Amino acid sequence: MYFFYNITVHIVSFVLKRVAFLNEKLLLFVKGREDVFSKLKKHFSPNDNILWFHCASLGEFEQGRPIIEKCKREFQDYKILITFFSPSGYEIRKNYSEADLVTYLPLDTVKNMKLFLQIVNPKLAIFVKYEFWPNLLKQLKINQVSTILISGIFRKEQSFFKNYGDWMKKSLLSFDHFFVQDKNSEALLNNIGLKNVTVSGDTRFDRVFEITKQRISLDIIENFVDNKVTFIAGSTWPKDEELLINFINNESDSNQKFIIAPHNINTNEIEKFKKSFSKKVVLYSESTNKNLSNFQVLIVDTIGLLSQIYNYADIAYVGGGFGAGIHNILEPATFGTPIIIGPNYHKFKEAKELVNKGACKVITKDSEFKIILNNLFNDTVSRKNIGQISRNYINENIGSSNIIYEYINKRISKK
Repeated sequence: MYFFYNITVHIVSFVLKRVAFLNEKLLLFVKGREDVFSKLKKHFSPNDNILWFHCASLGEFEQGRPIIEKCKREFQDYKILITFFSPSGYEIRKNYSEADLVTYLPLDTVKNMKLFLQIVNPKLAIFVKYEFWPNLLKQLKINQVSTILISGIFRKEQSFFKNYGDWMKKSLLSFDHFFVQDKNSEALLNNIGLKNVTVSGDTRFDRVFEITKQRISLDIIENFVDNKVTFIAGSTWPKDEELLINFINNESDSNQKFIIAPHNINTNEIEKFKKSFSKKVVLYSESTNKNLSNFQVLIVDTIGLLSQIYNYADIAYVGGGFGAGIHNILEPATFGTPIIIGPNYHKFKEAKELVNKGACKVITKDSEFKIILNNLFNDTVSRKNIGQISRNYINENIGSSNIIYEYINKRISKK
């Protein structure tokens, strides 16, 4: 299988280079990797002490961020390298100030990974949540690079736990330690002979909790909200937006405010979305010098603000539940907000737990959305009680970062 894997990687690389021009994201994926090795050679020398963090995309970066920033503060004689697999993570965080370099991870060929580790030679490799590239992990083992996984989560459906997955199972032997989110993940690893496992929880709880400690003041949002009950929908997709359009146009009243941050902020799509409302709508990018209190709907057509905007929510809707899966439900939960989501949430541990606790309401159709949202708008006491459940849930689960940092500190001290 390993032989066929390597052939497949080379075929994929060949094909991607020839079809990348057909898709903007594919083009970023290919072009972004063309100068990875020159960037590495420019930023790092053989004498540098490097801590390397790898994140698949933006969500994993946010999970790793509490550890990255603590390491940056505490290990000042070390340089921080962050790699991404996905353009959606790299493009947003390529100028992240806490890293000495942010770049793409090269495709997982033997040649690429030998050269990558020859240049970087990290003192510690830290993978966030997942991304198990066989050639990379094999070379880390050969080079005797200490390697850990943080905020990992495993499911029995993964190839590691199947009869045909022995070749992938060997890749896990490259890890010195696994920090996993739950006992189920620990049990799965234990069952295949891996005992170097700690159930530390999810570092995202620490990340979102940190946001609440910051002084959040967004003048545009405050002027728009104007002390009225505010519903905020984040990372919405077309099916989510259909629900919002129907409710706002047909059910809402002037005492309710709606802030919507779509997943897709393409200019043409945003303009089309804006025109679908019968209420007064303003775009975040066009809000300067306007009396925002006169508008009922604010569309956030920029990135990077959603986690802070949730601070102004009385009710939150997290998008994606009618598609591949919901987005980050912890961001509104940390502000003590009742949450509504679509039906596709079962792969997300935190969502299942918040649903079971009653802090998160699940809808499958427009009529359910109408009933739940009207109830939350009209019942202040219930709204606050449900929100408190969310806040308590976050507080009960913080602390994962400290457990992981203590391990890293001991590893660094030995070197």
